[in-house]
Amino acid sequence: MTTSNGHPRPTNGSNGSNGANGYTNGANDRRRSFFEDFGVWKEAPVLTGTTKFEPLPDVKNIMITGGAGFIACWLVRHLTLTYPHAYNIVSFDKLDYCSSLNNTRMLNDKRNFTFYQGDITNPDEVVGCLERHNIDTIFHFAAQSHVDLSFGNSYGFTHTNVYGTHVLLESAKKVGIKRFIHISTDEVYGEVKDDDDDLLESSILAPTNPYAASKAAAEMLVHSYQKSFKLPVIIVRSNNVYGPHQYPEKIIPKFSCLLNRGQPVVLHGDGSPTRRYLFAGDAADAFDTILHKGQLGQVYNVGSYDEISNLSLCSKLLAEMGIPHSTAEEIQKWVKYTHDRPFNDHRYAVDGTKLRQLGWDQKTTFAEGLRITVEWYRRFGEQWWGDISKVLSPFPVVSGTDVISDKEPVTDMPQPKKRKVSEANGTNGAAFQVS
Repeated sequence: MTTSNGHPRPTNGSNGSNGANGYTNGANDRRRSFFEDFGVWKEAPVLTGTTKFEPLPDVKNIMITGGAGFIACWLVRHLTLTYPHAYNIVSFDKLDYCSSLNNTRMLNDKRNFTFYQGDITNPDEVVGCLERHNIDTIFHFAAQSHVDLSFGNSYGFTHTNVYGTHVLLESAKKVGIKRFIHISTDEVYGEVKDDDDDLLESSILAPTNPYAASKAAAEMLVHSYQKSFKLPVIIVRSNNVYGPHQYPEKIIPKFSCLLNRGQPVVLHGDGSPTRRYLFAGDAADAFDTILHKGQLGQVYNVGSYDEISNLSLCSKLLAEMGIPHSTAEEIQKWVKYTHDRPFNDHRYAVDGTKLRQLGWDQKTTFAEGLRITVEWYRRFGEQWWGDISKVLSPFPVVSGTDVISDKEPVTDMPQPKKRKVSEANGTNGAAFQVS
C-alpha cells in the first residue's frame, strides 16, 4: 500500500509525521529513490521459508536489522506472514545502496509489520526504535558484506560491522533484550583446504580478508557482552546464501543478469575457488529454527550440501539460460576472466550437524534453487533496484549510496589465482566475485 506520491504508507498504527515507523525518519532527496514505488513488487511472488513452530511466550516484538537487505528480508517476510498473531516484526534498515523497500512492500498492509529507517551506528536511532516498539528480540543481520569492496574500503566495514554491532549490543543491554541473535559468516573460520574436515563451531577463527576480520571482531564483542553483562546471545555462522532479492553485486544474480542481457560473465583468477550455496528459503527456516529451538549462549553453523566452483557455476547458469556451452569456443564466448582478488580463499566448509540436531535441514536442491533464482532475475532483476547497469560492470565501486562503474582488463584466458597485495592497491577493491 502506498500513498499517492509514491512513498510507503506508515504501517502498524504510525501516522508517519514524526518518523516513528521510519518511513520519514531521516529521509532526504538523495535517498528518495529508495521510496519510489513503481509497482514491480506487486507482480513478484511472495517468498518465505516453510517452517512453523509454536510461538514463544516470551517473544513478542522482534527487531531485524538490515531488514530491507537480502537475507534479512526473507526472514522479515517469513516471520511476519507465518506468525501474524504472535509476533510484531520491525524491519530496521538505513537503506544502503544494496537495500530495497521492494523486498518488504508486500507487508505494508500487515498489522504486525513496521519499517523503521535507522542506522545501527547511531545510538539514538537504535535505542529509539528499541524503546518505541518495546523490542524483546533482535536478529542482527545489518552489515557491509561484499568482500571485494572490503579490500578498498576497509574502514567502512569496521565502522558498520564492528562499531555498529557494539552500538546494538550496548543498546540491547540498556533496554534489557531477552534474545540477541547475531548473524555472522562462515568466513570467520578462514580458508579450508580440500582435504580438511568440515569445521565445527568450536574451531579457531582465522579470517583472511577485512570483511571476515570485521565479522570475527563483531563476534568477539557479542561474546564479551554475553560474559560481562549476561546478555542472552546466539551466534549464527552461515555459508553463502543465494536466491531472489539478492542485490546483483554477488556472483549468481550478477551473472544471471549479464547473461539475460546477452553479455558474457567475468570470473576472477582461474575460477577454481568453491563455495557452498544455501537457498534463501532454507536459510530463513534455519533462523526460524534457531529462534524457537536454539539455546542461548550457543553458536550454530548453517551448512549446505552443495559445494560448487565458480567455473562450474558458470556452466550451470549457461545451461539454465539455455545458452550453448558444449565446446571450448562456446564457453569462451560467454565466460571471460580478469585478475584475482588480493587474496581469494579457495573454499569454506562448515559442519552443520549441531543445527540439524534441532530439526533443520536443507530442503532445496541447488538445481531447483538456481532455477527459481534465474527465473526471478529474468523477470524482475532489471527493475527491482532501479538501473543496475553500473553494478553489472566488471568492477563497480560504491561511494555512499551510489554505485560507480570501474574498468579493469578482461581476457579470454584464466588468470593467476592470486596477485600480490601491492599490485591490487590501485583497484579500490572494486571486484565483484562473491565469497
